[in-house]
Amino acid sequence: MPDVTCKLNGLDKSFGRNHVLRGIDLELRAGEVTALMGANGAGKSTLVKVLCGYHFADAGEIELGGAPFRPLDAADAISKGVVTVHQSIDDGVIPDLDVATNLMLDRLTEPGVGLFVNDRKLRRQARTVAESMGLTMDVRTRVADLEVADRQMIAIARAMARSPKLLILDEPTSSLSAAEADRLFALIDRLRADGVAILYISHRMSDIRRVADRIVSMRDGAISGVFETEPLDYVGAVNAMLGHQMTEVDIDPVEGGKPVLEIEGLRLFDNAPEISLTAREGEVVALTGLLGSGTTELAEILYGLLQPAGGAIRLDGKAYLPKSAENAVANGVFLSPKDRSVNAVIPDFDIANNMTLPFLKAFSRFSFLSERGQRRAADEMIGRIGVVCQGNEDGIDTLSGGNQQKVMIGRWLLRASRVLLLDEPFQGVDIGARRDIGRYIRQTAKGRTTLVFVAEIDEALEIADRIVVMHEAAIVGEHINRNVDLNRLVADVSGPSRAQDQRADAPQALAG
Repeated sequence: MPDVTCKLNGLDKSFGRNHVLRGIDLELRAGEVTALMGANGAGKSTLVKVLCGYHFADAGEIELGGAPFRPLDAADAISKGVVTVHQSIDDGVIPDLDVATNLMLDRLTEPGVGLFVNDRKLRRQARTVAESMGLTMDVRTRVADLEVADRQMIAIARAMARSPKLLILDEPTSSLSAAEADRLFALIDRLRADGVAILYISHRMSDIRRVADRIVSMRDGAISGVFETEPLDYVGAVNAMLGHQMTEVDIDPVEGGKPVLEIEGLRLFDNAPEISLTAREGEVVALTGLLGSGTTELAEILYGLLQPAGGAIRLDGKAYLPKSAENAVANGVFLSPKDRSVNAVIPDFDIANNMTLPFLKAFSRFSFLSERGQRRAADEMIGRIGVVCQGNEDGIDTLSGGNQQKVMIGRWLLRASRVLLLDEPFQGVDIGARRDIGRYIRQTAKGRTTLVFVAEIDEALEIADRIVVMHEAAIVGEHINRNVDLNRLVADVSGPSRAQDQRADAPQALAG
């Protein structure tokens, strides 16, 4: 049995009446990767923040290397050997500094370094750290000028330079391509061999199958399952995380009516394979796949934000190739975008103004806005979709993440559409809000076709009549959402190259 690097006993944490952590008992062992899974609101983030010094636990004890561990802040946690790479990329880098300074910043602030920096020595040491991560960019490059994936890799490389005893990685591949993720996995293998304990937070089954020695599931602030027997029980871990079987969904899939959206021989970019898909009236189709699978590009093409390299699209039997988002909306194709904080929410607007923003002309006469009609429509949608608020005049930033997301979904349900595109509609929401949103989307599906782009299998299972899997810009699988063979679905998502391994070690699928 490996040595225990970090031990948690009876950890509790509350924020007011909200009991977030409930008696957490957990051992993180040297040379092991523990994958931590949990739905939104399960307590993962709070647990990480306690470990890295952002929060103090209300009760319980933590030991690091056999000694009591109660960090005063993040810097204290780092100095003791607990290093976290957060999901938010810019938490781990300083964009306005160059790569070399970012990689060596912690050494520059150590006591005794002095006021003057040997620039040549700094860059030489930075290149050594960069090469250990397989990074090839010029270390003199400003981090802000790099691609998102490279910035993520630099944040991870900076963490490695601190020689951690416990390394916490929070969704580290969320911005990485397959090749970059493979470099990260190779580094994790080396750290495991060197005896570093790693807590790896992810929902991606391909990540977990690649790196995890065991899986810990959380639900409602408590540990709901520990899986460490080979082969690891991924389906069991997800069931423990959700509190029900992945396939236990209250959906009677419909076949849909006449074709609304027909895609034939579409190529997302040069040299990409051709894809064909028909989506029918009244049908909800989930498109899922790993990072880089092409789901985002497909959504952007259908909404006029990106032009395809070839192929044809028909909307209600007529040729359709929008040149802009405005053109798409005029044709009845609406998109609720993925990142509400950047692409959707207007922080200075109240709920009503946020919800009705794309359709102000519908509430206007002779260039005058009918505020009464606008707010009446917002009130009706607030009631239908279950937004928890005092009223439509509440500021959008006073709402929880789940309720903000309901407002953004409600925005595109105010007016009838022919094609409703929902890109990660459950991003940042808890299971309760997720089910409210999913239920309303299905209730209103008549009269349009709905395409839902989601990365998580359980989210696809909770909303879709049909699940379409994409991998490397191609459609590789299609599943009617009834008695789904999870082994086959997981294999399709992970890609053809891993399909044989997935089918060999995945547990038997659970019929709904």
